[in-house]
Amino acid sequence: MKVTREGYLEGQLLIAMPGMTDPRFAHSVIYICSHNEDGAMGLAINRPTQHIDFPSLLDQLDIDPYQGGNFTETTEIPPEIPLPQLHAGGPVEVGRGFVLHSADYVQDSTLVISETIALTATVDILKAIARGRGPRHYLVILGYSGWGAGQLEYELQRNSWLTTEADEELVFCTEPDMKWPRAMAKLGVDVTMLSSEAGHA
Repeated sequence: MKVTREGYLEGQLLIAMPGMTDPRFAHSVIYICSHNEDGAMGLAINRPTQHIDFPSLLDQLDIDPYQGGNFTETTEIPPEIPLPQLHAGGPVEVGRGFVLHSADYVQDSTLVISETIALTATVDILKAIARGRGPRHYLVILGYSGWGAGQLEYELQRNSWLTTEADEELVFCTEPDMKWPRAMAKLGVDVTMLSSEAGHA
């Protein structure tokens, strides 16, 4: 997807340069969900979180994966429903949940960002995923990354980030530890050749 408005990066991937000094964003790949004159909001897509898993999240939200499903209740979530790994989307509102997903699933509250990728932040999509009725591809993400007016533009000028087109394969189907080098490779960049001092001359 091309930038929808000149100068804005909505629907693009933000890739941390090796010289990123903020450890919260080191080697991060961030999908930009919104970007305008007031700032930007994005979700890191390559930072799995270990402090909570999907069944625990469902339990906290009092979501019964069996209610409304097409299967008989057992003591575990049925094996045909994959258990997604939760991701840390950024340091802002780490208790707030988002689902970045393929655009084949749309609710009234869904933000359709591109032809192939959308964002939903309601409990209903988690219920649908738990019951095998969710989108084809998805990432369940806690927290987000945010920038105030002009902040992201300043960081880009300082060469803290690179940007590239997003694609479903990289966002949803690539192992987390491979997303950063593959995002770099989309730009023709060999990460082994990048100086850790880039952007700090």
